[in-house]
Amino acid sequence: MPLAPAKGLVGCIYVLKRELRLPVLLVVSRFLLMAAPVNFKCFQTGYINRQSASAQGDSNFLQGLGCELVYTQEASGKCLSFHWQAAEQYGLSLTQVVGLPLEDAFCPTEAEAYQDRLQRILSQRTPERCVQSFCYQDKSFAFELVISPILPADGEATTVLVMGRFLPESSILEWRESPTSLSVDPHQQLLTKISRQIRRTLDLDTIWQQTAQSLGEALQVSRCLVCYYKPDARVTKVQAEYCQQPLRSMAKQLLPLDSEPYLEQALTSQEPLLVEHIVPGEWEQLSVLVVSTSYKDEPNGLICLQQCDHRRQWSAAEIKLVGELAEQVGTAIAHGTLYKELEIASERAEEASRHKSDFLANTSHELRTPLNGMIGFLKLVLDGMADDPQEQRDFIQEAYNSALHLLNIINDILDIAKIEAGKMELELAPVELESLFRKVEDFTINQAELKNLSLRIEMPDVYDGIVMYGNYQRLLQVMLNLVGNAIKFTDEGGVTVSAEVIRKKITFKGTEFPGLVKVRVADTGIGVSLDQQDRLFQTFTQVDGSRTRQYGGTGLGLVISQKLIETMGGVVNFFSMGENLGSTVTFTVPLYQVPVMVSNQATDMD
Repeated sequence: MPLAPAKGLVGCIYVLKRELRLPVLLVVSRFLLMAAPVNFKCFQTGYINRQSASAQGDSNFLQGLGCELVYTQEASGKCLSFHWQAAEQYGLSLTQVVGLPLEDAFCPTEAEAYQDRLQRILSQRTPERCVQSFCYQDKSFAFELVISPILPADGEATTVLVMGRFLPESSILEWRESPTSLSVDPHQQLLTKISRQIRRTLDLDTIWQQTAQSLGEALQVSRCLVCYYKPDARVTKVQAEYCQQPLRSMAKQLLPLDSEPYLEQALTSQEPLLVEHIVPGEWEQLSVLVVSTSYKDEPNGLICLQQCDHRRQWSAAEIKLVGELAEQVGTAIAHGTLYKELEIASERAEEASRHKSDFLANTSHELRTPLNGMIGFLKLVLDGMADDPQEQRDFIQEAYNSALHLLNIINDILDIAKIEAGKMELELAPVELESLFRKVEDFTINQAELKNLSLRIEMPDVYDGIVMYGNYQRLLQVMLNLVGNAIKFTDEGGVTVSAEVIRKKITFKGTEFPGLVKVRVADTGIGVSLDQQDRLFQTFTQVDGSRTRQYGGTGLGLVISQKLIETMGGVVNFFSMGENLGSTVTFTVPLYQVPVMVSNQATDMD
């Protein structure tokens, strides 16, 4: 007959009396008088956690139960009260045991298995009967025990009551061979083994593979799949697999929930599901047992057992095993996922910190260069080093140019800080494309000519001009950034600025616009390798530090341009076939009104 869970300490005493036939003396009546009505709250405040009770008083109470060994213990291993009839004979005092982990003085042999048993009893809220040996002063003492959880009125059980009788060596073998003894459940052994394995790691791949391999081998199934599931996803992925030959492997397969409805049913019910009368499909399964893993009632995976060579009748013990294991695996997956997320977050934080350090080092150089220029030229003027008024004017002009350059750098830094803080607000209005292009040409033509580069501005042929919707000053800033970068990183050839109209209706901030204007800045410069292009739009990141030192700049231009264009309802894209093959940057902004084209140059997009 299975043991029933004990409702409070009196329930424990009843079970122990029935199973061990121990003399429970009139102290039971004494306990009823002390603790009635019987519940854990009364027991907890009246007995275990009674601050006024001494350890000796607790011992007297336990001694009155008439057991050779009796103690109460927390899940953590801490002994709350203790009585052993032979304690005085062997010199074991209460102060050596009470309030301390039991293994510090009266140590259970196979302590890990003993602790696993306690955890199982508390989680399943079911008493167990066993033989357990304890070590003290290099001697071993075997006891027949009944360990029962003390069930609280609400919440989880956290304390056990252990009562037992001493077993001489001759009685141990007799007990184990007795048909009435409780033999070790092989399924329980397997559950303990797998649970112990997955608790020792936070690596998700290890958790998945150990579960699939151990469970598949033990139950001799054709396949054991462990799948990962994200909430609200419509597919689940096979992360680990045990597969007998010559069956096809399902590792890394994506299983759509729509085509495998029993998987979705298992995720919803969170109970073991037997799939009977299944039609053999691509994977040849004839019998399936599937259960979802979960953490705090949120499914995070599936364990799927498949039999492919015959229709299998799953036993109640197997179903129970898989269900209990799924609980353990679900918790392990949740902990492993959290650990992985923390690792990724830590790596990203370290990378961001490194990028910021690199950015600060480079920016400090960029700030010092114009500042030193200002100081140097002004010092020449103050020291009267100019030979004539014209040279003095040239010195002041150079100092002024350095000040403007410094102001631009500071503006970039302030802009990116404002963007990162989400405080960049723009006033949007119609902007004429031709006016913008001419302004860009005026500002950058001298820079291009100094490097003997061509600067071509190509306007679409229209009768009435192209009008965009954006912020004129910020669009000019973006254009100057892009064209300035193109000239800076081009040594031969030139830079071409062009635009096209895309007739595709869009909605931005609740307003419908008839299309987009795509602006293109192409150069014949140094280009960017394919593996570096993703980093171009990362804040505080520069693709190549050596090139930055060679050409100068903070590396913020593209990032700022991207954020500004996104604020105006557009997107920025970068294209390059590789190093020394030139680059093209495009951006889009809403088209305010459809222009009348000279020829059909506008692009239609569905």
